[in-house]
Amino acid sequence: MRVIKTVSEMSAEAARLRGEGKHIAFVPTMGNLHEGHLSLMRAARPRANVLVISIFVNPLQFEPGSDFDAYPRTFREDLKKCEPVGVDIVFAPTEPDLYPEGFQTTVEVTEISKGLCGDFRPGHFKGVATVVLKLFNIVKPHVAVFGEKDYQQLCVIRRMVKDLNLDVEILGHPTVREADGLAMSSRNQYLSPDERKRAALLYKFLTEARKRYERGERRAQALIARVQNGLARDPRISVEYVSIRDRETLAPLDTVDRPAVMALAVHIGKTRLIDNIFLDQQKM
Repeated sequence: MRVIKTVSEMSAEAARLRGEGKHIAFVPTMGNLHEGHLSLMRAARPRANVLVISIFVNPLQFEPGSDFDAYPRTFREDLKKCEPVGVDIVFAPTEPDLYPEGFQTTVEVTEISKGLCGDFRPGHFKGVATVVLKLFNIVKPHVAVFGEKDYQQLCVIRRMVKDLNLDVEILGHPTVREADGLAMSSRNQYLSPDERKRAALLYKFLTEARKRYERGERRAQALIARVQNGLARDPRISVEYVSIRDRETLAPLDTVDRPAVMALAVHIGKTRLIDNIFLDQQKM
């Protein structure tokens, strides 16, 4: 496993690999790796000759006053986790190398970035789209894998790839969960033991809403109310949003009559958590 820390070296290596006819799979991360990240790498590994991951805490996707400085940097531990899952190259650029002096170009996927997290994290998806496009141009992957936990992010990346005619296949990978259903996230470590117990309620009420859907309930507001009312019983949980959206366009739905995703965001203490669940059996 190689560690590459400069844009120029990574770009040259990617060009060399492609010139040799090698296929490149790519998993972008911000480090602090957990089983959710490793599952993306395992999914990507058999799809190419070379597996590249990136570790870069992207300042552009953190809004002012957020936890950018506090975001855990665990580079040595991350490297130990990468090699057993078959990572060939870890690309770990510095901020000045990726965003050199004078950098002023950003990428914005306008409509699909609105609503859901886009309403509460201004500029977040612009930062995501910008860094992912830069990484795609540097790593030159044939396929890239993203987790479905960050579902709006996945949709933003798919839209950008389609709109800009990028030659990379985007694959979504199912959310990896703890034994009690909590979606794995680097932010889970911010939770106190008591908050951690409360966090399991997110998936509990999402699955209850899905059971109602499976029993025939198609009114979006009725399904949303089930989740909202359940979470409202715990005064320590502050609900940011609960919404049901078209699975592809993320347009809000009044009636669940097509492939849909139910998504939510809450605050438990100082920690913001997101989760989602599909309301049908079809996979995208």
